[in-house]
Order: sequence, then structure tokens, then C-alpha cells
Amino acid sequence: MAKRDYYEILGVSKTASADEIKKSFRNRARQLHPDNKDSGDEVAFKELAEAYEVLSDAQKKSAYDRYGHEGVKGSTRDFDNVDFSSFQGFGFEDIIDALFNGGGRGFGSQAGRNGPRQGAHLRYDLDLEFLDAVFGVEKKITVKRLEDCTSCEGTGASPGSELKTCAICQGQGQVKQMVNMLFMQSYQVIACPDCQGSGKKIEKPCKDCKGVGQTRKPREFDLKVPAGVEDGTRLRLTQGGDKGVKGGPYGDLYVVIHVKEHERFIREGRTIHLRQPISFSMAALGGELMVPTVEGSKILTVPGGTQTGAQLTMRDLGVPSLDNPARRGDQIVHLVVETPTKLSKEERKLLEQLAELRKEKLTVGKGAEAQETVSAGANQSKKGKHKQNANNAQAEAEPESILDKIVDVFRPKNGEEKED
Repeated sequence: MAKRDYYEILGVSKTASADEIKKSFRNRARQLHPDNKDSGDEVAFKELAEAYEVLSDAQKKSAYDRYGHEGVKGSTRDFDNVDFSSFQGFGFEDIIDALFNGGGRGFGSQAGRNGPRQGAHLRYDLDLEFLDAVFGVEKKITVKRLEDCTSCEGTGASPGSELKTCAICQGQGQVKQMVNMLFMQSYQVIACPDCQGSGKKIEKPCKDCKGVGQTRKPREFDLKVPAGVEDGTRLRLTQGGDKGVKGGPYGDLYVVIHVKEHERFIREGRTIHLRQPISFSMAALGGELMVPTVEGSKILTVPGGTQTGAQLTMRDLGVPSLDNPARRGDQIVHLVVETPTKLSKEERKLLEQLAELRKEKLTVGKGAEAQETVSAGANQSKKGKHKQNANNAQAEAEPESILDKIVDVFRPKNGEEKED
């Protein structure tokens, strides 16, 4: 939610004097402070306190006037995290004094992180073969992570040495620090900088971990990659990350999958695409051929009259669903008709005969350009004659025997498929 204007919160204009700002603040604070049972509003009171902290300071007020909330970002105290239950039994003046005149009573303090903390999360990048991503696989991965030092058992002290109470914090792990805020001085509790909040000082640091208490060690994990993972999928291994300090739990290990490209298959979600060349005779007559799939070669039936770019679907030969491996996508076969580039004399002769039977002209005769100027009526007359001649030719010819010969010529020898 966007912050409200500080002048609006205090109910003053931008030209208001310091005394006017202070007077307006105190009047509104009396109404909103948490001890007021009739009109107390803790949220509004915190908002008012933040506005007053900025506008009562000449330097912060100038920055706010020029740049707005961005100009004072990070320079105000976090009033939202103030626990007003610590002020129970105190009157309005006591609260104002505690907030703005250095009483503190714990306001703005932050205890040092002296207890156990969870370790850091780690990332591991795993390269996966295409088919392993489709069907799933089990992998062993090795990760270097922080673990408690075996020499000192995580204490950071050499075996036999003692841990002494920190003289600075007297074993509390925390110290009070004075902070100058605006026209006041406040106190905040921080982790002891001498013992890092532990309350103990190491007399003789461990040589193996240099007193840290942890060392980085290789650790092997068995990773089960489920079927259907995609490039960029993240797998989580609970407690596979770094060990936490002071007895804290392990963080997690996130394995990021990188799927390698396949030389023939292209994946789109759960669908697999395949480019499959077919011969001229197969495209014209139809037939069966073996095509590769993720489960090995399968028979694909090609209908007669197939054109380049036709798509045939092979059901349930795609990628399993990650959530439900029993459900699978399809494989789409994109057919490409290949035109022969080298012909034997017999092949050429047969194709010429086919072109003749189909009345296909392979050359343009002399005077063709002049013929283009013939009137549309004459062209229509010629088309009628050509159509009649074609019908007569089809009635007399025997195209099936010719096509059979073409199929025999292009059919792979010895029962083997021609290479793509």
C-alpha cells in the first residue's frame, strides 16, 4: 500500500513551523495513542510517529520535500515492528518520552541472533539426456556443503581447550548500543561483536576449521528424477544444503535440470515432433514405413496423395505428464516428400512415360509467348479440346502398370530402407 503524505497525516501545511508541527503531533497523538480507550488506534499512531520523526528533523524534512518518501527511505525507524504491549501501564507523556526522548524501553532494539539458525540453501545444475528426461532416471550427485567440523564437533575450539565467558557481554551474547536519532539518543540491543553473540570466547581455535566450527565436505546424494521433467525444472532435496550454525538444521538443496537437445526429436510440452522424409512413390501411393519414437521404431501408415508438410499423429508416444505419468502426450510426424536428385535411365524413362500419361508438358515450345496474347475465347475453346483429348487418353492408357513399375524402382532393395 502506498504511504500517505506526511503533511496530510500531521494535518499541517508544507510551510508550517517546527512548533506548529510539534503541537499538531502532540494533539493527534493524544487521540491515537494505544492507551486511549475511546479513540486509540495503534496503526494510525505508528503512522503519525513516522511522519513526525521526518518532519521534525530539518535535514530529513528537506529530503522529503524534494524527493518524497524515496528521499527518506531507510532513514526512519521501523515503527511497524514496535510492540506497544511493552508500554502497558504508561501514560501518554511516558510513551512520547520513550519514543522521542531516549527512554527506549526496548523500542527499536533488535536482539542478536544468538540461537540456532538454519543453514543456507544450495543449488546444483544437472545435465540430462533427452530420453532420461522423458522417462525419468536415478542419478548420484556429489555436493560440497558445510557440515560441523569433526575435529571440534562444531564448537570451533581445539580439543581439550576451554570456552570462556565473554568479558564484553558477560555471557549474554548481547550488548546495548547507543544510537543517535534526530534530537535524541536511543539504545538498541545487538549481538556482541566480540563473541558474535555466542556468549563464549574460544581460548584456542580449532586448526581444521579455524574456529568457525564448520568445514565444507563432499556429500553424495541419490536423486530420483521423475518422468516428464522439462528444461529448467527444479527438484528439491530437503536438508541437502549447508548445516546451520549453533546446532541449526540443514538448508535444502535445489537441483536445476538442463535437458540436452536430441538429434531428431523436438519437444513442445508433452508433445514430441519429428521430421520424416518420404519418397515420391510413397507420397503418391501411400504405404507403411518405420519411424523412430522415444520407445523405438514404430510402424506409421502414410495415406496416398500425401503432400509435403502433412502431419500424422502417433497417439500416446509423447512425454508423460509430470503430475500423472500414466497420461502421455502424442508424437507428431511432419512428412517431407523428397524429390530424387539422381535418376537411372530406367527411372527417367518411367517418369517421362508418367508425365506423358498425365499430359504434363516438361518443356515450353517456340512461340509460347505469342500464344499468351490469344483471346480468352480461343483459350477456352482449346481447353475444351484438351480436356476431351485427355479423357480419351485416360480411357486408352493403363496407368496402374506404369505406377507399379515406378514403385518397384523406388522401393529399397533387399528389404532395407533407404537412408534419409
